[in-house]
Amino acid sequence: MSPLRTEHRMQEIQHMLLEMAGGNFFYRLETSDRNDNVEALAIVLNMLAEEIQESFYHQGYVSSKGTTEHLVQMSFLLDGNGMVQMANQKACTILSKLHGNIVQKPFSDLLTEASQTDWDQKWKTIGKKSFYDMAIPLSFLTNEDLVVPNRCHITSIRSEADGSHNVLITVVHTVTGRTYAKERSQTAINTDPNSTISKKKGTRPKVKLSYEDIRKIREGQEMILNNLQMDLPNLKDLAHQLGTNEFKLKYGFKELYGTTVFKYLVQERLRKAKTLVQYTQLNFKSIAKMVGFKSVPHFSRTFSEQYGYSPKIFRKKADMGEI
Repeated sequence: MSPLRTEHRMQEIQHMLLEMAGGNFFYRLETSDRNDNVEALAIVLNMLAEEIQESFYHQGYVSSKGTTEHLVQMSFLLDGNGMVQMANQKACTILSKLHGNIVQKPFSDLLTEASQTDWDQKWKTIGKKSFYDMAIPLSFLTNEDLVVPNRCHITSIRSEADGSHNVLITVVHTVTGRTYAKERSQTAINTDPNSTISKKKGTRPKVKLSYEDIRKIREGQEMILNNLQMDLPNLKDLAHQLGTNEFKLKYGFKELYGTTVFKYLVQERLRKAKTLVQYTQLNFKSIAKMVGFKSVPHFSRTFSEQYGYSPKIFRKKADMGEI
């Protein structure tokens, strides 16, 4: 092995040791067919990580309390072209993206520029192998351009029957079993049909929203704010994406924000439009598109109903200091 190759390999080994020191025993070094001491060390480290990882699972049989549990945060299924075919609900929430803006799009679109380069290089390797199993660091970009770094576990399988290629990308979050069990029991209590509905004589039944219900509804509100230019899915699909049901979404949104989901969407579109009309010189067609209106006439009519002036007159009055 050349000195440069050896140095690079030692850096990879050092990185793996740091990962293990930080508690990540899912990380694996990519092995090669080289036969030297450095490669032997890489294989031994992979075996050691495997043994430690297995010990966590074994711990669960010895003592279910306090054992480490691994929860899937984000999960993506890609086809052979790197297009996302499936994304779980949590991924949509973390990235603050609507499900329709993730599926049937390149996986690389979800990544930062630096991670796109890393992913493109890794994708070439994945495409050459019939089976691939590895963990790599990738940084995701949310809809509001926040960076979310994660270690992604990649499993790639090519079918021997028809040659089809599927890739599963998973981001795992590790918690202690006791903490997770407490969260699960609390959620079960809060979502029990017998405990969330209270009735008083002569009054309409009122739903008691649990902390988890409120969290999901707030996630929905953030998703709306970060996707004003997009058409929302129907409420049933949006509720499922948030991990709740249509009734709780409609009821909870009205309780928290005093209006319906779609009225809130229009309200926030107009609020953003007002700012753009007043403080920029963007043309109204661009503004209408940026806030999700299909046509300038529709935008102008809705804007006038809300603020009493058309966008053109509103901008003119703002420029003259009359607003």
